[in-house]
Amino acid sequence: MTSNLAPRDSAAIIDSDHEALRVAHELAAHFKRDSAVRDRERRLPHAELLLFSRSGLGGISVPKSFGGAGVSNVTLANVIRLISEADGSLGQIPQNHFYALEVLRVNGDPEQQTRLYAEALAGYRFGNALAELGTKTAHDRTTRLTRDGDGFRINGRKFYSTGALYAQRIPTSVVDENGIQHLAFVPAESQGLTVIDDWSGFGQRTTGSGSVVFEDVFVSARDVIPFQSAFERPTPVGPLAQILHAAIDTGIARAAFEDALHFVRTRTRPWIDSGIEKAVDDPLTLHSFGKLGIRLYAAEALLERAGELLDLAQADSTADTVAAASIAVAEARAISTEISLAAGSTLFELAGSQATLAEHGLDRHWRNARVHTLHDPVRWKYHAIGNYYLNDESPPLRGTL
Repeated sequence: MTSNLAPRDSAAIIDSDHEALRVAHELAAHFKRDSAVRDRERRLPHAELLLFSRSGLGGISVPKSFGGAGVSNVTLANVIRLISEADGSLGQIPQNHFYALEVLRVNGDPEQQTRLYAEALAGYRFGNALAELGTKTAHDRTTRLTRDGDGFRINGRKFYSTGALYAQRIPTSVVDENGIQHLAFVPAESQGLTVIDDWSGFGQRTTGSGSVVFEDVFVSARDVIPFQSAFERPTPVGPLAQILHAAIDTGIARAAFEDALHFVRTRTRPWIDSGIEKAVDDPLTLHSFGKLGIRLYAAEALLERAGELLDLAQADSTADTVAAASIAVAEARAISTEISLAAGSTLFELAGSQATLAEHGLDRHWRNARVHTLHDPVRWKYHAIGNYYLNDESPPLRGTL
């Protein structure tokens, strides 16, 4: 497999939680500078993702036994939160990369783990081709996996393929002759594989969440990993996916909050940025920021708590530990949905029509939050949380909880 990355030794190896957070802070400061321009012009972040890969952040969840840092889920979530605060689209792109690495950890055999973890440590990016349009439910899959000699052929079409446009491998959900789902780690340069840049959402504009088409694409048997079985027993795969989504929304919320603070503090008139911060004494404005600040810090605290419980579930995956992690993550996901939308909306209210001007780019926070929070209906998370506390019912084992 070839790559547009430099040789392996150009990708740093991060070896601790502390270093992962330090690198994430440095990259976030860099990514923030042109985030509004990338959104406005839909400038695809190829250069930024190359920096991300070379920094070593793509390998931080690789277990220590395979040469990675094996960072905690608290750290992993905070890395995604920091990148998302800088640029919501950039923060979403690695989400499926880390999701695929968790499926590999849970269901891959030692040979697959050794080989694919080495690619992640070398800086290769894993995209995704999971969801499909036109199926009866969101969980149905029609992309077929058929035997061909010592490998398989894949035929089908995917959408919402976040990160596939930038990936060296595209983990793809496929269904075999017996109706069993697998995850095929397909090299992006495979013959018959076409990645189409047809994502046109009004938010998260540069995630590359478009179509992937498979026409008799060959995949080696050793690149196919069991997938369905990860949801037929208690595993942390579902809550791992969801905590990263919560981190994305929490980061977007923090960005909107900080931009709102700056806007209100520096405007001598609604349309003039003085560059000098000043005291604000309007009681309604103070009330708005007080309410937002409380909910934002609550979201960040729940994200940390969810990471801690997810760490316990990874260390000992039982029905009880996975259920507790899933509920904690659902709680973080629910509040991050609400605060990301509220922060973006409050920014509009306080900045007025100025927030809609393209040169400011302030509207991107609400647009990003509105699009990303549609990923999984938050109303079902409240249902699962209530059922857990009132009826001692564990949430279902699926990627959306």
